[in-house]
Amino acid sequence: MWANFYESGGWGMYPTSMFGFVLVAAGILLVLRPERRFVALVVSLGAATLGSGVLSASVGIVNTLHYLRKVPPADQLEIAALGCAESFHNVVLALILVVLTALLASIAAARAARVAQPKTAT
Repeated sequence: MWANFYESGGWGMYPTSMFGFVLVAAGILLVLRPERRFVALVVSLGAATLGSGVLSASVGIVNTLHYLRKVPPADQLEIAALGCAESFHNVVLALILVVLTALLASIAAARAARVAQPKTAT
């Protein structure tokens, strides 16, 4: 699966990668500067990344099913399964990038909480 992961996902891997890598960059920015103004950017890029992955997978599945009628009946189930599996590479990529950025956002939240703690006088 991983040897040809990007190639198997098809054209949809490009927009998903683009949104996802900008998402990770925004997550790194949030870690370096944990400010509230960057949270909306991370959330909206996360939605765009997931949306791109799901849209690409949907288009891949639709194309697989559209051309399935041209495959001999004995091979249709196997081809449909392979087409759907390859289409879901887009969703997997999107989820990897969103989870990575969620971890970065958790680090940023921990840093922000640590900075915001009031100092107690002893």
